[in-house]
Amino acid sequence: MVPKVVYGKGSFNQIKEIISPERNGIAPFIYLIDDVFKDQKQFVEERISLSYTDEILYVSTAEEPKTSQVDKIVEKILSNSQYIPSGIIGIGGGSILDLSKAVAIMVTNPGSAADYQGWDLVKNKALYHVGVPTISGTGAEISRTTVLTGPERKLGINSDFTPFDQVILDPELIKNVPKNQWFYTGMDCYIHCVESLNGTFLNAFSQSYGEKALELCNEIFLENTLSKESADAKLMMASWHGGMSIAYSQVGVAHAMSYGLAYVLGTKHGIGNCIVFDKLGEYYPEGVATFKKMKAYHNIDLPTGVCANVTEDQLNTMTRVALSLEPLWENALGSDWKTKINADKLKELYRSL
Repeated sequence: MVPKVVYGKGSFNQIKEIISPERNGIAPFIYLIDDVFKDQKQFVEERISLSYTDEILYVSTAEEPKTSQVDKIVEKILSNSQYIPSGIIGIGGGSILDLSKAVAIMVTNPGSAADYQGWDLVKNKALYHVGVPTISGTGAEISRTTVLTGPERKLGINSDFTPFDQVILDPELIKNVPKNQWFYTGMDCYIHCVESLNGTFLNAFSQSYGEKALELCNEIFLENTLSKESADAKLMMASWHGGMSIAYSQVGVAHAMSYGLAYVLGTKHGIGNCIVFDKLGEYYPEGVATFKKMKAYHNIDLPTGVCANVTEDQLNTMTRVALSLEPLWENALGSDWKTKINADKLKELYRSL
């Protein structure tokens, strides 16, 4: 679990005093910030107090995070400073939070980030790292994975060294998220809950978090009773609980297929999950029915024809990437999952998108 968390409106303003005990002499803190805030300096940058050789790096999230992107950031950090940094501070959505976790791992581990895609491959403790979400839903702030697209596949660095050492949850930071993005990322949380609660890996610990997150999602996305401020605060907690639920169980069919989609077409994670989940009534009938109500309630039109022009080779690659995520299929369909899904069935599902 994340050992320390600060929650509250305006809590981001306390970042200097929160991280200062972790400063190692004059070794810098490196801030990785979503470049969407490059032109909104008063919102983030002007509230950060830099000391010594602390550095801010604005990072593009136009594409899903890549292992090559992690390697470049690590190389830049190590070549820019004569000291190993005191820590990495990630400020942004799921992409930035995942990049920050991966960078903190790769500063202290040899090789490329691609070498660590999988489960429990990291040997050395990561640098101190802090997560500050500016959008809620992915659960990246709490999870023990950092999902990256590598040369061979899209797969997380899943390890006990991945979770943040400190998270700052400030609902004020998510107030300006565009509506469509708010919906897609919020649905990532909703889909986490459905996949976790309907999975074979479910246990009482995971279930308690998943049920709470699902209750919050229903309140936020189906009931028109909350103020914007209250909805933001509750979505931040839904994301946290949804992330906790899958940390102790696993996701399922939508995430497996979404990874294949992202690897081949570069589809962003939140919208990719929505496009896929919309077609998965066979696997999650109640969850998909409620998702369609949420979509209609908020007048969200999902892209269509996403796979209309994919080649057979692309379809094969999507299918290979999706089927390689064995724990997800086992959670969704049971230990005999290979008798229930195959490449032909999966290609049929992809073509339906």
